[in-house]
Amino acid sequence: MSSIPLSFSYASTFSYSAHTLPLFLPRIRNSFSTIKLHPRVFCQFESKTEKRQLRRCSPILESSLLSGNGAGNGAVASDEWTTVPDIWRSSAEKYGDKVALVDSYHDPPSTLTYKQLEDTILDFAEGLRVIGVRPDEKLALFADNSCRWLVADQGMMASGAINVVRGSRSSHDELLQIYNHSESVALAVDNPEMFNRIAKLFYLKASMRFIILLWGEKSCVAREGDKEVPVFTFMEVVRLGQESRRALFDSHNAREHYMYEAIKSDDIATLVYTSGTTGNPRGVMLTHRNLLHQIKNLRDIVPAEVGDRFLSMLPSWHAYERACEYFIFSCGAEQVYTTVRNLKDDLGRYKPDYLISVPLVYETLYRGIQKQISTSSHVRKLVALTFIRVSLGYMECKRIFEGKCLMKDQKQPSYIYSLLDWLWARVIAAILFPVHMLAKKLVYSKIHSAIGMSKAGISGGGSLASHVDRFFEAIGVNIQNGYGLTETSPVIAARRLSCNVIGSVGHPIKHTEFKVVDSETDRVLPPGSKGILKARGPQLMKGYYKNTSATNQAIDTDGWLNTGDIGWIVPHHSTGRSRNSGGVIVVEGRAKDTIVLSTGENVEPGELEEAAMRSSLIQQIVVIGQDKRRLGAVIVPNKEELLKAARQSSVIDSNCSDVSQEEATNVIYKELKTWTSESPFQIGPILLVNDPFTIDNGLMTPTMKIRRDRVVVQYRDQIENLYK
Repeated sequence: MSSIPLSFSYASTFSYSAHTLPLFLPRIRNSFSTIKLHPRVFCQFESKTEKRQLRRCSPILESSLLSGNGAGNGAVASDEWTTVPDIWRSSAEKYGDKVALVDSYHDPPSTLTYKQLEDTILDFAEGLRVIGVRPDEKLALFADNSCRWLVADQGMMASGAINVVRGSRSSHDELLQIYNHSESVALAVDNPEMFNRIAKLFYLKASMRFIILLWGEKSCVAREGDKEVPVFTFMEVVRLGQESRRALFDSHNAREHYMYEAIKSDDIATLVYTSGTTGNPRGVMLTHRNLLHQIKNLRDIVPAEVGDRFLSMLPSWHAYERACEYFIFSCGAEQVYTTVRNLKDDLGRYKPDYLISVPLVYETLYRGIQKQISTSSHVRKLVALTFIRVSLGYMECKRIFEGKCLMKDQKQPSYIYSLLDWLWARVIAAILFPVHMLAKKLVYSKIHSAIGMSKAGISGGGSLASHVDRFFEAIGVNIQNGYGLTETSPVIAARRLSCNVIGSVGHPIKHTEFKVVDSETDRVLPPGSKGILKARGPQLMKGYYKNTSATNQAIDTDGWLNTGDIGWIVPHHSTGRSRNSGGVIVVEGRAKDTIVLSTGENVEPGELEEAAMRSSLIQQIVVIGQDKRRLGAVIVPNKEELLKAARQSSVIDSNCSDVSQEEATNVIYKELKTWTSESPFQIGPILLVNDPFTIDNGLMTPTMKIRRDRVVVQYRDQIENLYK
């Protein structure tokens, strides 16, 4: 079988020949003689009388080192993975010449096979040991998703180090806080531009043993005064690892300087600092066992096959994207890296089988489809909207007769009532079915072609709006909604294709338990009752780093994690609309997001926001009103749609190109009343703001969730004026 080559510029950097070894290592050693690296850097060339030094490695990935030194203790003989990096040996053996990843948006563009990926991870891990990284040391990895992020992440884990991850778009102060709190000893960053933004702060307030650039040239790295911190490029670390590995396997004497010990499943693999919509981030300690639970059990949710293509665009450091990536590579699938900017084009270009993303992406796709329909000719628009209404009705009836509805009632419906209900749904569905099939052929097939997802979209990291969920179901695009937290590695529940119950987050994944408790008494509530969701399972974190009190507050003595979310469990019935939905989890929002009005009424803002977001005039919304007599909202309008609506309703002249603040407020207020009319709570005063909530201005988390508290703080004065 022929191997798939790397691009020329990338492949050449991985090549080496045997005769370069004796020349290369002394030259590298001499070039660093004036730099204060850890004394272990080139210890394989020191005296044999020196005490043997401990190295840790993954028992299957580097089994040759363990067995060669007699330190395997039987771990190598096991067919079970015990650490995350062990998956690379299994995948390389099964899928060696198959493409593992494609990264076309970095320089140089990269295409790696499974065998090439395994070799690069091994080289990077050994390169880290060469430059002095010790087992259990913390290495900060502040970068965005790319093939080199993956190699650095897995190389760090394979070397026995603990990586501390975060994206490049976090604030300077947040990155510094994470670096120092985690006690990191060195820093790996995306590129010189990113490091230069934080350089002054880090040189002043952080201790860095060395810096690694994943991309770019080290000549572009900013220096600060007389501080000399060694800088390595990604390829330098890989080359050092290549030469050291060759030396270790060419010379038995070189290996005698080390004792090799297997990394254990309960060892910490990574520290992930929660992005959080409120408060300071906390370091979640995830072990190899935690992450392996995800790798081994996500196949029940996503039945990935060898050669399936996944499109990746979320931050790799986030637990959701990260666990999914590890799982993908354990299945022999192909991962293609894209960006938010290029997502639309890449969906058409690569035609992925699966897209793993957050709700905002699916909402954006939904809005794009709706906009395309609304700008069509009157006839096409009428036909498309009619088809969609029919399909929504058909799918509603289909859920009823398939028993996949959400019902809270603990009492099981009678057999006769259930039979009549089933017959009614069957008859209506039969009437609508021909129109639905015609719609699939004439309209939905074109939407499918544009979206590109042939099997499913996986949604997680936030709440998926019900109208978006139902729309994609109606047009035949599978969206599987999942649920989890960073503290649970992260997936604890997800919808399967065989039981894709709309409005839920599906059943718990294997070995995971759920219960619902009263928020005040902690009493366990029966199915159908709403309360605080608690979860327990092997994916549950080891705890918060250096924060025992927060750990004890989150996890009780019986191992139950308080998710902080409000939800309920569908009762088990043998008849009726929910007979095949028993046990699925429904999440209704964050407990701490609850708004308590001065009247004593509790309001869940998520439901109102979801309803309001169905309007094309509203781009973003945060419902407010804590301790006020009535609710309000901070809204970022869609200016283009707002102008169009103002003209159509004759609020402004058809030739006018601008809308005043008062006119815009009136139009948006009427729109809000239309979309939230079914809610028992209505939104009163509204504040329109021009600047969207983004990651860059700190009003969204890196996983694109709005930070409510920060929005309220930023617009505090204007909000107070609303209620005067």
